[in-house]
Amino acid sequence: MATAAIRPDNVPADRIIDFDIFAPPGIEDDYFAAWQTLQAPGVPALAWTTANGGHWIATQGDLIRDMWGDAENFSNEALAVTPGLGEVMEFIPLQQDPPEHKPFRNAVMRGFANSHIVALTPLVRDVTRQLIADLKERDGCEFMQSFAEIVPIHVFLTLIDVPTEDRAKLRPLGAQLTRPDGSMTVEQLRDAADEYLRPYVEARLANPGEDLFSRILSVPIEGRPWTFEEAQRMCRNLLFGGLDTVVAMFGSIAAHLARFPEDQQALRDNPDLIPQAADELMRRYPTVSVTRNLLTDVEADGVTLRKGDLIYLPSVLHNLDPKSFDNPEIVDFERKLPPIRHTTMGNGPHRCVGAGLARMEAIIFLEEWLSAIPPFRLNPDKPAKMRGGNVGAFTELHLLWS
Repeated sequence: MATAAIRPDNVPADRIIDFDIFAPPGIEDDYFAAWQTLQAPGVPALAWTTANGGHWIATQGDLIRDMWGDAENFSNEALAVTPGLGEVMEFIPLQQDPPEHKPFRNAVMRGFANSHIVALTPLVRDVTRQLIADLKERDGCEFMQSFAEIVPIHVFLTLIDVPTEDRAKLRPLGAQLTRPDGSMTVEQLRDAADEYLRPYVEARLANPGEDLFSRILSVPIEGRPWTFEEAQRMCRNLLFGGLDTVVAMFGSIAAHLARFPEDQQALRDNPDLIPQAADELMRRYPTVSVTRNLLTDVEADGVTLRKGDLIYLPSVLHNLDPKSFDNPEIVDFERKLPPIRHTTMGNGPHRCVGAGLARMEAIIFLEEWLSAIPPFRLNPDKPAKMRGGNVGAFTELHLLWS
């Protein structure tokens, strides 16, 4: 439950809003529309919410993008507005700031090199096809549990070379990080991940293989080997990063095509559009938000953000801001994206290291699903349900096809 906060003296009264990022009004029906209420006339570009201990929210696209990429003034150390989460998780490299994070991020980026992603493509396609083969004989499915929560997690667990059957016990941990329900403390969440990862971290340090963790840990940090603590914090970071975001992305893509049969048919008629369509759908349906803590006092939009303040940066309010993209709510598979990228995968020094893998998975999903599954639609008798949080996602998405 959200806790109220006393208004700091640097927060003008006209900046205060009542908005809980984990439970905005209407979030169960439409995550995107719930957030877009903060772009209504009269809502300030920088607003202060009294929920969750009190923090700023940037509501305009240019501010969101600029602050997301400004590592000099905005730190990722706090990680989230969830009390204690950043202090407990200590992710590497996500919670590090430049220049400390550079050698660690470089090692992680080498692990996600394009050559490794390309080599993974046949596996992603095989897993996708096998799952679709089991589904296409039915007349519909609950998409999240039947598909979205299986393929990307199966792929990630294969990447780090752990048993794919562990998906069932690991998936809830990812949801607890991004959409906490109070059933676990942040310490319990960290300890559950660390207990699972410990034998794998020890093995990769002692005898590196060809998996993702081994590739990263084989890269020296400024000429020295990784310590166990550093390796544990990095593996913890990647584990949580691989358990939720692509699941949410799949749900949004499937929901759009179910709601807009003309877009679905356009991709069936012209599969060459699919790579562009994947990019556009990722732009239109961003679900990741980040928290930054101020490293110094910053003047913005006529107010002073003070050192130590928390500010929440929702990618949805950048990507759907008409000042950032023309007709942002319209999905246009032939849209010419401007040089300024959308923020679905972040911006700046902490842009998602797995962005290339996520895009590849989205393209393969569209190719294989549309080639095997007949025209599909939402089940009118079982409405879709969503949840908010640092990663918003469908919790139920019932599809029908004939």
